[in-house]
Amino acid sequence: MAEPTHDSSSGITRTSRRLADGREIIYFDDTPSAPARTAVDTRDLPEQAPRSQVRRDPLTGEWVAMATHRQTRTYKPPADLCPLCPSTPGRPTEVPESSYDVVVFENRFPSFATGVPGAPAVVDGMPMVPTAPGRGRCEVVCFTSEHTSSFGSLSPSRVRTVVDVLADRTEALNQVPGVEQVFPFENRGEEIGVTLHHPHGQIYGYPFLTPRTARMLDVAASYHDEHGRMLMGDVLAAERAAGARVIASSAHWTAFVPAASRWPVQVQLVPHRQVPDLPALSAVERDDFTILYLDVLGRLDGLYDRPLPYVAAWHQAPARVGRHLCWLHLEVFSVLRTADKVKYLAGSESGMGVWINDVTPEQIAERLKPGKG
Repeated sequence: MAEPTHDSSSGITRTSRRLADGREIIYFDDTPSAPARTAVDTRDLPEQAPRSQVRRDPLTGEWVAMATHRQTRTYKPPADLCPLCPSTPGRPTEVPESSYDVVVFENRFPSFATGVPGAPAVVDGMPMVPTAPGRGRCEVVCFTSEHTSSFGSLSPSRVRTVVDVLADRTEALNQVPGVEQVFPFENRGEEIGVTLHHPHGQIYGYPFLTPRTARMLDVAASYHDEHGRMLMGDVLAAERAAGARVIASSAHWTAFVPAASRWPVQVQLVPHRQVPDLPALSAVERDDFTILYLDVLGRLDGLYDRPLPYVAAWHQAPARVGRHLCWLHLEVFSVLRTADKVKYLAGSESGMGVWINDVTPEQIAERLKPGKG
């Protein structure tokens, strides 16, 4: 059993344990009276045997993951069978303890995992399609033990803990052999595709650079070569000067609807200082983000007077390349274009990657500004 460690600067106690099938689970306790995390996973679980593989599309050069073992993952269980709630007598879950503050564990049905076996060099009969083991790491982050809660209803101190947890895991996963990029995110709402309603997020440690990040790095490099400045820095300055799409700002962060939004609802939260990733944020910047983000989430839920389904995606620097070009930011977007209408990715978006928005960024920004709606 690993001994708990206490971070005096953040007031968080970190305890690493193992689940019945060997997966790591880490408790991050911000409650001073939290008990020692000694509970044992009593489930009879089969040994994990993920067989993820990645294949490179010969026409686009993009890697695609194959993870057939995920077909059997948990799908929309009733609340009393939620695997992310604390364990109770006679009902063990993914979290052996009877309570927790924030907890992280390796995904039972990972898209990528460290123990994946080797793969052939190419797809049989297709020498132009390279393959590789889908080696990486996928983790689940439970923000609270309260099943009916949401990220937006967390206390500022708990949101601050979550930010510290994501920074901790980013730093750790960046050191995992084979991981090239760490991506923390939250999916919320059935319209987004959520199959577990307990408030939680995920962290992917990809074995390759994602297409979106690769493209953003290329554009940032070209802009820097031409202008000698950081692209996101100029975007941030221009948005702040224009003001039309800015919905909230603070001493260290600005939230705005990007001028070329793809999604019906889309907000970027950008720090005023260039930092590559979450671990690089100062304590003051983390505190400031906490307050601003809760404000933005409240605005988003008020947009249609209902909980907004969304994806919250952290864009941060890859583990080993292009870090000097990256500017950390959080992007929150939703498929909901009215209170009861979903934007589906149809022919143009899915087939050609050309996005067509049904609303202008300025219209959405106006509705998200203080006192609007």
